[in-house]
Amino acid sequence: MPLDPTMFRAPEQTAPLDWTAVSAHLERSGLRLDAGETPRQFRGGLANLNFLVSIDGMPAVLRTPPPGPLPPGANDMRREHRILSRLWQASPLAPRSLHLCEDLQVAGHPFIILEYRPGITLPGAEPARLAAEPTAGARLGPLMIDVLADIHAIDPAEVGLENLGRPDGFLDRAVAGWAQRAELCAAADGLDPLVAELLAWLRRHTTPGGPPTLLHNDVKLDNMILEPERLTPVAIVDWDQGTRGDPLFDLATLLSYWTEAGDPPAMHQLAQMPTARYAFPTRREAAERYAARTGRDLSGFRFHRVLALFKLAIVFQQLHSRYLSGATTDPHYAGFGDLARGILEFTHEVSQDRHF
Repeated sequence: MPLDPTMFRAPEQTAPLDWTAVSAHLERSGLRLDAGETPRQFRGGLANLNFLVSIDGMPAVLRTPPPGPLPPGANDMRREHRILSRLWQASPLAPRSLHLCEDLQVAGHPFIILEYRPGITLPGAEPARLAAEPTAGARLGPLMIDVLADIHAIDPAEVGLENLGRPDGFLDRAVAGWAQRAELCAAADGLDPLVAELLAWLRRHTTPGGPPTLLHNDVKLDNMILEPERLTPVAIVDWDQGTRGDPLFDLATLLSYWTEAGDPPAMHQLAQMPTARYAFPTRREAAERYAARTGRDLSGFRFHRVLALFKLAIVFQQLHSRYLSGATTDPHYAGFGDLARGILEFTHEVSQDRHF
């Protein structure tokens, strides 16, 4: 498949990496970085950096966190390698991880080398590819739900992941962890009253959750690589948050990006998926399809929805903090503080059952 040059950042916008050090490290591990092929950074993504490289004459992806300090538990290359070096045995959509480098002297952060899967992604609210197929969402929406259900049907023990994560108390730890991150993002005058109110709501409505499954923790349309003509899935990427836990939290995470036409402005500014157009099903219809596929009870699902949206808002607060600290100069990050606030307000609406 010919490579589309628009998939890559321009050289002047490409993040610097010490490719000489990377090459020397790979050679010590029995892998050869082909010097004749200049690494190119893929566009998109607000967290990890992904480069198309050539290893021993074959295309591969080098994946590493961005420069600077990282939030605790985020951008975990060791975790992603652990999952993707095994999961390909059970899922044809899991690209195989071929190598993990944990030596911080090589690239500043750990990195992994992944099998390359050719295809396209559909980022943002209006991906150009969908202009030619304005009702594609009627297929893509159910497809995302089915992919998620298939992930949750995998037996982790079959691929050596039975000890991944800590599923006991998963939701309680999630609330506590995102509360801690919210406090780290708080201004000098203390926690935002809306953040405090939402945390109190989550603590009042906490649930033990259902039997644990394998979780991706960030399934969304642009984390799926698609065959460009038929828009069928080729791979699911970005497994650095993968774990085991309550599968309804994975569903809620997907739906946190799922904008509808009648949503408030912040959800449209989020522009993570094109679900407000192109005949995508509603969030409720998507959740009902998941319930039908898996047999799981959604009666307490509002808790998961509020937790996933709260997490999303705090992620954007963290990204805005990176901008304020100078860790990134990307101008997109400048507006993330206002976006986080808008998502928090929508989260409050969901907590009051004014939106699904």
